[in-house]
Amino acid sequence: MGEWKERKVVIVGTGAVGSTFAYALAQTGIADTIVLLDQNRELMKGQVLDLEHGLPFSPTVIIREGSEADYHDAHVIVITAGAKQQPGESRLNLLKKNITIVEHIVLDIAAEVSQAIIVVVSNPVDLLTYEIVKKLDLPRGRVFGSGTFLDSARFRYLLSQHCGIDVHNVHAYILGEHGDSEFAPWSMTHIAGMPIDQYCLLCNKCDDLKKEKQKIEDQVRDSAYHIIDYKGSTNFAIGLALVQIVTAIIRNQHSVLTVSTLLNGEYGLHDVCISIPCILSGHGVERIIEERLTEGELRALVHSANVLRKAYEEVHNVS
Repeated sequence: MGEWKERKVVIVGTGAVGSTFAYALAQTGIADTIVLLDQNRELMKGQVLDLEHGLPFSPTVIIREGSEADYHDAHVIVITAGAKQQPGESRLNLLKKNITIVEHIVLDIAAEVSQAIIVVVSNPVDLLTYEIVKKLDLPRGRVFGSGTFLDSARFRYLLSQHCGIDVHNVHAYILGEHGDSEFAPWSMTHIAGMPIDQYCLLCNKCDDLKKEKQKIEDQVRDSAYHIIDYKGSTNFAIGLALVQIVTAIIRNQHSVLTVSTLLNGEYGLHDVCISIPCILSGHGVERIIEERLTEGELRALVHSANVLRKAYEEVHNVS
């Protein structure tokens, strides 16, 4: 038998997202050890203590405070640290605030010669993922962002509500930037195994299908802004989404998820981190799936990539 390897998940940042993810992960039994890291030591201590008091009610897991040394033998590192998005603030405007924070984390990870899979959650996730990919120079797929995985879940939920179908029977994705230029590739959207347009003809619930599609897509795009306006941040759904991502890695599931990864020619795009369907396994992003998009969908993906490149270039030209 091979040497036993601890399934250790290091969560960097113990704010709303990091702590909710830790709480959700502790319920699954997927991780052997959950390590929390935060520059705010008091917050980190409080979150760990609160989580530890719930251990009698959850599967056996170790939850503890950590240090940079924990990067060395981590199985997965999940980066949630950074300034939170303010009401009305676009994700792209967060880059100037969060890029310095992420750079310090990257230096610590590199110093520990970590072999972990690195999942970036901090916003703007596509741009910060690109920054980390470039700084660490790891094998392709070892670093990726949560991207539009949550947006895709929001899309599936809204479609399920509109069509009156259980969400587990809705297969749909949101591609592009996790932000204002994201889009729904309707050609990839299926209900009960049927393309959405075919299903809608049988369902006959929409008076104006094109108008309904645009309404749902707009709701997906604006969801985070509404939640931030209502309560200051998003945390529950992204916490559960991260559990799915980490489970796919630890269990080597080969799950198809829309995560933000570096493209080197796929879809005709180069040198940009953006969300497209990927096969996620124990190696991280194992393979990128090149779906046959319509001309309009491909234009939307290229536009989204250009938005991200422009924002990244502007920030680095100023700094």
